[in-house]
Amino acid sequence: MNRRFFQFCFLILAVAIMASCGSKNKQAKVLEQPKAEVAQGSQVQTPVTDQENKVAVKPGADVAKKKSEVKKEPIKKEFRANLPEPPREFRAAWVATVANINWPSKNNLSTEQQKQEAITLLDMLKKNNFNAVIFQVRPSADALYKSNYEPWSYFLTGSIGKAPSPYYDPLEFWVEEAHKRGLELHVWLNPYRAHHSNGGQVTSESMVNKASDYVVRLRNGMYWFDPASQKTQDHASNVVMDIVKRYDIDGVHFDDYFYPYASYNGGGDFPDDATWSAYRRSGGNLSRSDWRRDNVNKFIKRIYTQIKAEKPAVKFGLSPFGIWKPGYPAGVTGSSQYDELYADAKLWLNEGWIDYFTPQLYWPINPPKQSFTALLKWWESENTHKRHLWPGLNTVAVSTSNRVQEIKNQIEVTREVIPNSTGAVHWSIAGLTKNPSMLKALHEGPYSQPALVPASPWLAHNPILKPTLLLTKQTSSVFAKWLHKQPEQVFKWVAYARYGNTWDVEIFDAPQTEFSFPKTKNGQKLNAIAIKPVDRLGNEGDYIAEEVTE
Repeated sequence: MNRRFFQFCFLILAVAIMASCGSKNKQAKVLEQPKAEVAQGSQVQTPVTDQENKVAVKPGADVAKKKSEVKKEPIKKEFRANLPEPPREFRAAWVATVANINWPSKNNLSTEQQKQEAITLLDMLKKNNFNAVIFQVRPSADALYKSNYEPWSYFLTGSIGKAPSPYYDPLEFWVEEAHKRGLELHVWLNPYRAHHSNGGQVTSESMVNKASDYVVRLRNGMYWFDPASQKTQDHASNVVMDIVKRYDIDGVHFDDYFYPYASYNGGGDFPDDATWSAYRRSGGNLSRSDWRRDNVNKFIKRIYTQIKAEKPAVKFGLSPFGIWKPGYPAGVTGSSQYDELYADAKLWLNEGWIDYFTPQLYWPINPPKQSFTALLKWWESENTHKRHLWPGLNTVAVSTSNRVQEIKNQIEVTREVIPNSTGAVHWSIAGLTKNPSMLKALHEGPYSQPALVPASPWLAHNPILKPTLLLTKQTSSVFAKWLHKQPEQVFKWVAYARYGNTWDVEIFDAPQTEFSFPKTKNGQKLNAIAIKPVDRLGNEGDYIAEEVTE
């Protein structure tokens, strides 16, 4: 019995040993497999995670097989193309508030009526492919906005110092509504006029009384700040910079009134004996005329410098009288702003103290005594810093037998003389609203297509990021949707669609971020789409483009 028991135990022990050896052999084979893969060049470690299919590869799996099963999305190659330049031209109109010339049409309109009139004007500009409005916010030391320095305008409410009721801020409203329509808004201020003869009675609220020590009365009933007074210069500077700091404007604009026209004072000299005498007592040795010009020169340079220090992107524009001096250019006759208004506008242009220059060239192309073309060419010859030169056109009353054709011709002349920065400003918006034939001729002619405002390369700006683009094919069109990581950078979009070998160009306002492009046009198939962002200063960012395939 003992013998049989020992044989049984031996048998059990032998089976256990064989089982143990077999298990070790299997483990050895498993451990040898990864070594074989590494030897063949694989860098796979265990465990391996396939990031695209989210599959964990366990030790011993066939890694090569798993790799072959992964389906990678094809990488889209960046599509680059030779895109055409989008059309560019500054197209603006002056909106005068003094004496209720343009807006509001009366000084007793309700808030809602004022808003509706403004919207009608802005809609008209947008519909007819204008891209800017120059809005008069300070006609005569008064304000069509909530000012910290001057009273509400008589031309707004019929009473100096009276706010609109129900309350709103007209400038804030104009800025918002203009930008909704992709229009630049430039504030237009008269720097020295203290009270207009059509501005109602002078009251205790008027700057005539509040600044009586540096305001003088002219014989035609107007009041004028003395440009030589430091108080005048400081006050006007405060007014300008208050607007620049608080409102989202695109530009600041002065017109042709510096020292007043002699006719305003009955042909007599400007009454500045007090400041002139003080200047002479202090040791000043300039002639009286040069001293007056120097007062204005310092003020213009100061305003430009202060605007650029506060908001470099806000443009400073000037609209001086169209003739600097008789004889410049040869053969030109007429009044001299240099000698009568003490405005050396040529110096301001020569020195680059402006971003755009809009001389009031309110005469026809012919005759030559005040030739639009001759004067425009002369001003351009003085444009040493290559600032924007966008002439003022007398759309209301240019003296010619065919006013519509004359204005169209002047636009064409401007494009020829200044091809790299074309533009014009129309005096005034009434020349468009009250003359349907003029508006129709511009819309069907030179302004038939939208245009970007010319860029101002001397003004600093931040680079614009490239947008993203998603195309969706539809039955007869391709739907494009684009996005931008910093939408506040974008003021306009330029959309390109290529049919055959020809690029179509569309300009959209910033809020529009989608469009359906037809698959065929003029018998040609759509084969590419590109989108480019444009900032508030007209600078273009990099574009994104994709080819369109069947």
